[in-house]
Amino acid sequence: MRNVVDAIIGQVFALCRDNRAGALADYIPELAAVPADEFSLCLATSDGFVYEAGGSGTEFTIQSISKPLTYGLALADRGLAAVAEKIDVEPSGEPFNEISLDPLTERPRNPMINAGAITSASLIAGADPAERFERLRRCYSTYAGRELTMNADVYASEARTGHRNRAIGHMLRSFDIITGDPDEAVDLYFRQCSINVTSRDLAVMAATLANNGTNPITGEQALAPTLVERVLSVMTSCGMYDAAGDWIARVGLPAKSGVGGGVLAVLPGQIGIAVHSPRLDAHGNSVRGVQACQELSRQLELHFLHVTRAARSAIRSSYTVGEAPSRQRRSGPELDTLERLGDRARIYELHGDLLFAGAETAVREIGDRGDDLEALVVDIRRVDEVSEVAGRMLADLHDALDAQGCRAAFVDPEGLLGYTSSTIAPTGAGGRVFVDLDSALEWCEEVILDRHCGADRTPAEIPLAEHPLLAELTGPQRERFAKDLEIREIAGGRTVVRRGDDAAGIFLILSGRVSTVVTGADGTPHRITTLGAGMSFGEMPTLIGGTFLNDVHTDSPVRLAVLPPERFAALTAEAPELKLALLDRLAKGAYAQLDTAIRTMTTTAGPLIRAR
Repeated sequence: MRNVVDAIIGQVFALCRDNRAGALADYIPELAAVPADEFSLCLATSDGFVYEAGGSGTEFTIQSISKPLTYGLALADRGLAAVAEKIDVEPSGEPFNEISLDPLTERPRNPMINAGAITSASLIAGADPAERFERLRRCYSTYAGRELTMNADVYASEARTGHRNRAIGHMLRSFDIITGDPDEAVDLYFRQCSINVTSRDLAVMAATLANNGTNPITGEQALAPTLVERVLSVMTSCGMYDAAGDWIARVGLPAKSGVGGGVLAVLPGQIGIAVHSPRLDAHGNSVRGVQACQELSRQLELHFLHVTRAARSAIRSSYTVGEAPSRQRRSGPELDTLERLGDRARIYELHGDLLFAGAETAVREIGDRGDDLEALVVDIRRVDEVSEVAGRMLADLHDALDAQGCRAAFVDPEGLLGYTSSTIAPTGAGGRVFVDLDSALEWCEEVILDRHCGADRTPAEIPLAEHPLLAELTGPQRERFAKDLEIREIAGGRTVVRRGDDAAGIFLILSGRVSTVVTGADGTPHRITTLGAGMSFGEMPTLIGGTFLNDVHTDSPVRLAVLPPERFAALTAEAPELKLALLDRLAKGAYAQLDTAIRTMTTTAGPLIRAR
């Protein structure tokens, strides 16, 4: 199904198609003979989806777009320091085939001009020229996600006419930049430039660089992430030769062009762009390629210095446990305490990629509120990536909050924080790590209640005689009622009843906890409420003779007193006053459960969807 991106790419393609400015690269005979008006445009996302327009399957030679790929392989083979001793990373301000070195360092100014590219080729490891070329070909193939081959005719044409590049090679040898045979290095450079690609190949290559060096389609790593940063940095300042400054101002993407008419551009972390159109401008860049990239950058807001509104803060929303209570049913005194002091526990939901800038603003804002809080949760369920520095900042925030008496926890179901010694242990004196938000909300409430609600807390267990359902019964009524009860003990993690089960009686919880759960259409369980000692469930199916609308699971070992449905029905004739008293208590309990559910929904809905 075509979407809006297809439409935009089609519009850009149509806009640029009639531009016939520029000329073919006539100094290489084979390139001077290609159809001048071939044109294709591709965009590949960092997860491997490719949008195409024009002849995206037409092969052409990669030419100078090979330079950053070879430079990356040289860095992998020799290391940053060794390559830096041979090649600088400064813009040259000269044509790409200038026979010159930097007058101060006596090195090629960067790896994107021919002198630097030939030096990069000389640094590729291998026992002989054939092995070195095969390593380059395999490297390019990994970027493209398919086996690439060399165009023998273009290679022969370049080798026959490449006297200027041979002169550059011998110049490099005379300055000991190349220490081996310069003709071998130049020949390897001719061969790498003669590898056939399509614009679709180039788009996937660009997406591989955007994806931190891993091909998004095959999953193969073409280059280590630290080296990708270096390659993209040089592409940014030097990839479009002596037009690099204008390119960055207008397009704002790391890029590389080739005299075969190709242009490759990268938006790190997002997309790769490829254009093929052989007519070149005075700088040796594809005329349509430059125009198409300018249009895409403008329409899709791709300039890497464009700051979106979402980038201003990593905090999606924040709220207190008073505004968003957990699904744990509380006693009256507990509810009063949370209503009075719930603003002393706050949840911060973060989103996006948590890099330095986003983490800095979030940590600063959270830290500024820490003095007023006793419990705090950072929810990173909507965070896609946590950088190392962001992880350290969150760990420092946790320690600082703990030191001032505010217990902190994280909701991190994907384990993005790693739980290493440099971040935070999953169970520490100061905080916890949870896999869901409701558990974290309940933990926050417990922190507040432990400090401020010493009496009348929901007990861990109670004797049958003290269960609230029996509280207003007379002595004889309690004694009569107890005769009909069955005591059951159930281990934790078990299902007591399932949705659709017939009424199974009224369950009085004497110890432990149970949760009522509804399973969504996608199979995900959603907790409705959690009940503890002194509470009950199963009343409504028993009263109306219906079925259960939800599952009930044990969160811990539980002890239950169960009034079977037939014994409840028998009370009508055998002990009508007792049944009337039970109905009164059951109605009050059902109202309390409904109140808990409504409070949870109405107070949670706002904060969970409200953006800051």
